[in-house]
Amino acid sequence: MKPSQIFHQYIWIINTLRAYRKLTLDELSQKWQEDGVTDGNPLPRASFYRHRDAIQDMFGIIIDCDPRTYKYYISNSEVLSDDSIEHWLFSTLTVHGVLADSAAVKERLVLENAPVGEQYLDIIINAIKSNHRLRIGYRKFDTEGYEKVVCPFALKLFHQRWYLLARTEEQQMRLYALDRMTMAELTDESFEMPADFSPQEYFAEYYGVLTDNTPMAHVVLRAHNKTPNYLRTLPLHHSQQEIATTPDYADFSLDIRPTADFLGQLLSHGNGIEVLEPLELREKMRQLIAENLKRY
Repeated sequence: MKPSQIFHQYIWIINTLRAYRKLTLDELSQKWQEDGVTDGNPLPRASFYRHRDAIQDMFGIIIDCDPRTYKYYISNSEVLSDDSIEHWLFSTLTVHGVLADSAAVKERLVLENAPVGEQYLDIIINAIKSNHRLRIGYRKFDTEGYEKVVCPFALKLFHQRWYLLARTEEQQMRLYALDRMTMAELTDESFEMPADFSPQEYFAEYYGVLTDNTPMAHVVLRAHNKTPNYLRTLPLHHSQQEIATTPDYADFSLDIRPTADFLGQLLSHGNGIEVLEPLELREKMRQLIAENLKRY
């Protein structure tokens, strides 16, 4: 069986249990046949157990059985709502399966451009996995290119661009956009990854990829019109909380370092978002809007 077919079966089991909450193996097998997952054949118990183990290994999704009803269910559904690599992988494979089944209507599917810089992903991931230094060629916009040896710590995807978080020979943390790399090669020199380093914690106080010395701030936003619904369904930051709700607007608080990435995201909502606090950030937003108006 092709790997794509196996992945499709994993995704089907996960999505079916998400939709129906709890199902016995017989009920699951019946739906399996109705959906023609394996050309109408039933789901053998042994195959289901193998798939259940693989789903946990690959996605971190645990499928348990209620001993009172013999019904299977996802016992840690929260893993499908966080920003883990397992959730991202599950989402990607789900979309891949849907698109593969939709080839007949491909002219009616309008997609965003795929993330750029993917030609170096294999080398970089290999370096991260083996803790080997990378030699990269890099050229910023409108500057001369250069080569540098770095210790690759993590990869981050943001706004359709891949970024490499790495430590330089000067012991400084730097971000390198993969679409600005001119080459990448594995060296024979290894490095020791700090045991206490967490990429999630490194970026936790920020929105996006800019990680400068912008001070932490307790930001209060007022979302107008339909914008509250956008913020509820896709929060700007993990610290976001809705603190006030009215028929006309909703207020949200965030504890974050308001870098240029964050301000740019706020500006992208136009008049749907208003900064209430802190006052210096509100004034900065007013200045940015005033500068933009000068161009029109």
